Amino acid sequence: MKARVPGGNGQSQAAMLKQVQKMQEDMQNFQAEFENREFTATAGGGMIEVTMTGSHEMKKITIDPEAVDPEDVEMLEDYLVIAINDVVKKIAETQEAEMGAITG
Repeated sequence: MKARVPGGNGQSQAAMLKQVQKMQEDMQNFQAEFENREFTATAGGGMIEVTMTGSHEMKKITIDPEAVDPEDVEMLEDYLVIAINDVVKKIAETQEAEMGAITG
């Protein structure tokens, strides 16, 4: 009894292995590039800007002086939370979409 490769469709094992290796290499290249890419999100109408890398390293937080109200520190804190959560979400969505394009 001969063993069959599932989903082979006449493709040799060597060709399939080569295809898998290419996909792995593409994924590794994508991951390395993605981790260094910078993503930015804003909150409070642009008064707060947060920049983070694809590896979730915080690179920069910019705060417009008008956003700093000593009487309402909670608003500034809320803006920071919103901007940070937005940039993390943007990173995850971009990674998922672009990785999906590689893995098909």
